[in-house]
Amino acid sequence: MESGLYREQATLALTGRCRDAAPVNLGPLDATILATYVGAVVAFGIWNGRRNRSAEDFMVGGRDLPWWALLLSIVATETSTVTFLSVPGVAWQGDLTFLQLPLGYIAGRLAVSFLLLPRFFRGKFFTAYEVLHERFGPDVRRVTSLLFLVTRTLGDGLRLFLGAIVLQHVAGLDLTTSVVLLGIATIAYTLVGGIRAVVWTDAVQLVVYLGGAAIALVLMIQAVDGGLDAIVDTARADGKLRVFDFGFDLAQPYQFWAGMIGGFVVAFGTHGVDQLMVQRYLCARSEHQARLALALSGPAVFLQFAFFLVIGTALYAFYAQHPPDRPFARSDEVFASFIVDELPAGVLGIVLGAVFSAAMSTLSSSLNSTATALVHDLLPAREDEMRLRLAKLATIGFGIAQISVGIAGPMLQRLDDSIIGLALAIQSYALGIILGVFALGRWSSDRNAALFGIAIGLTATSCAAWSGGIAWPWFVLIGSTASFSSGMLAHLWLRKRWS
Repeated sequence: MESGLYREQATLALTGRCRDAAPVNLGPLDATILATYVGAVVAFGIWNGRRNRSAEDFMVGGRDLPWWALLLSIVATETSTVTFLSVPGVAWQGDLTFLQLPLGYIAGRLAVSFLLLPRFFRGKFFTAYEVLHERFGPDVRRVTSLLFLVTRTLGDGLRLFLGAIVLQHVAGLDLTTSVVLLGIATIAYTLVGGIRAVVWTDAVQLVVYLGGAAIALVLMIQAVDGGLDAIVDTARADGKLRVFDFGFDLAQPYQFWAGMIGGFVVAFGTHGVDQLMVQRYLCARSEHQARLALALSGPAVFLQFAFFLVIGTALYAFYAQHPPDRPFARSDEVFASFIVDELPAGVLGIVLGAVFSAAMSTLSSSLNSTATALVHDLLPAREDEMRLRLAKLATIGFGIAQISVGIAGPMLQRLDDSIIGLALAIQSYALGIILGVFALGRWSSDRNAALFGIAIGLTATSCAAWSGGIAWPWFVLIGSTASFSSGMLAHLWLRKRWS
């Protein structure tokens, strides 16, 4: 949770190699598989929306979705194309120390399941920020929801840009057309199917992208002389199997303390106060089922990351025996290059379908959650029919907004060589601040103190981001600490002044 927040800070796999290389000419079989898959995803999502009769159905699935489907949806939502292609590059370039981050995520999710989750089941909420309304009033709810809407739209618009680069390369389309096509396909089933379509499609897409990655791994092992034994021997000899790094450097995201402390706070923010994830809990049949889905998602994501890191280790052994025609400019290119250059006809179409599965699962969740937040937090309407209509219009509106950000991706990339690093920084602005306000609500109900804490949290996070010397896992901790502590000081000062 890109989830999606644990991606490598480097531009997505194909941004370097694919822009320089000629487009891949898909054969008829691969093109048919890919087109059929995307069409089937859209059709499946629309079919799942046939039961939507009310705003509650569209936004929280009638609060009747099983825990295991929500578990799969949580994992798929926080896995974008960036995860699929970038995480193997982490192991290819370095080692397995990336796994220290999901250790913190596991602890953070467990804390959310017992500390925050009960608050979301005290009433029939639709968004995470309705809880803040009860404590601080409508102004704080609107501000925090607006922070979520802006940062989520910008961040996921950049992820749409990254996913479109893959489509640009394999289909020979221009970038703008690729962004628009991928965006429209995702809007289509999200608009008609609502959250129920999003969750069930996520579940299918999780199976597809893990299956596609597994096929690629099997072929990779078979292509290495000596097979799995040779991969392990090569990795061990070159120090690629190290998991723990107990050093302490604020600029390094993949160390034990960054993973346990920074990762814990990041997970507490992404899964505790981010509407993208909270909305899934609100779809559950009970608090117990929501807790089960949330708690199990931590180990599931850990295993998923371990799987992608194994792919990266196998890539290291493969390219040690079969050096590429030219050196890779970025670690992100490695798995993408293997997919494009080494996979046989038929398999290429399946794995490319897996890549788009990872992209569409994140984007569809983003559209539905932002539409829900806008309707319930900023445009409240009493009539159910009006809320449903507004939610669908908002889905289209946010889809267009994300497409616009995606089209502007090349220009935004000038601000930071790492598009995903920029996306993570944007998302971190909201998470830490909102988390700090939630914590403040346990001791204060003062609206002005909360708004002051938000302002200071924004300032502190901005300074951390622009300093260039602090890695992103610490941003949420900085923002939450600043907003909570300044809000508490303002609360104490105001209480003393008026006492």
